[in-house]
Amino acid sequence: MSELDVNAKRKGQINIVLQDQNSVETTKKPSASVGTGFKDRFKIIEETFSSFIGMDDMKDLLKEIYANVMISQKREQAGFKTEPQMLHMLFKGNPGTGKTTVARKISELFYEIKLLSKGHFIEAERADLVGEYIGHTAQKTRDLVKKALGGVLFIDEAYSLARGGEKDFGKEAIDTLVKHMEDHYQDFVLILAGYPEEMDHFLYLNPGLKSRFPIIYHFPDYTIDELIEIAKMITRQKEYRLSKCAIQKIRIHLYQMKREQKLSTSNGRYIRNMIEQAIRRQAFRLVAKNLFRPSDLLYLTEEDFHFTEENRL
Repeated sequence: MSELDVNAKRKGQINIVLQDQNSVETTKKPSASVGTGFKDRFKIIEETFSSFIGMDDMKDLLKEIYANVMISQKREQAGFKTEPQMLHMLFKGNPGTGKTTVARKISELFYEIKLLSKGHFIEAERADLVGEYIGHTAQKTRDLVKKALGGVLFIDEAYSLARGGEKDFGKEAIDTLVKHMEDHYQDFVLILAGYPEEMDHFLYLNPGLKSRFPIIYHFPDYTIDELIEIAKMITRQKEYRLSKCAIQKIRIHLYQMKREQKLSTSNGRYIRNMIEQAIRRQAFRLVAKNLFRPSDLLYLTEEDFHFTEENRL
């Protein structure tokens, strides 16, 4: 996980991110990065995801995709048949596990390695696809796909399209998406995302849909150690540091949250909010005690972390 997604999308607003112009479920396997020369070939992926915590499987998956690009080029030069990769993806995971952030980075990476011609990122939700009358949904969905051609269309909580029964226009949106997935797969990537159980149910309701996604990736909840690393990373980015006692206090709190089965509803996003709250409390503490030395300004201490019932959820 790198920059945690802090730009919340307003209801009904399509979020488009442009890039700078300069069906196999993944399973744990040994890292592909062995040998200096081998690592150099995947430098672009390492750099793009250098500040992500965990996600080794995702990095290996992207290396496989990039390796396929390189081999296809070699096969074409040798006169062998080559075919474009179909790269539509389905992401399953709890909130705060990095689904949106990874999707955005994928659009950037695929542009850099010339899998996508534009590499822009469009984030949409049910309201952006589903219309109010017969024919309206298909047109809205076609228009959205047209905007996304050359880039990535990311639809979070995609299972909401299947709600409402047979008369709901969400089914029309799904049917339209499926058609365009087949027609434009050479320069268009669709990523559907959502909670694991809901996405499994979504695929069960639409049995023909799963076969359209050659890549299904499960975003696991972060471990306690990974959450601590995320906390350290966020504080470094903000030019703060965590004291040893603060780290210990956070770790004890996270273990308690895990034990009470409350942590999976927050994950990395919870850590970001925790650090931001601690920074505010540190500021209040320093002003109240008239402490302005560089070391005082730098460190967040155990005094700055207050875990109440309200901020557990």
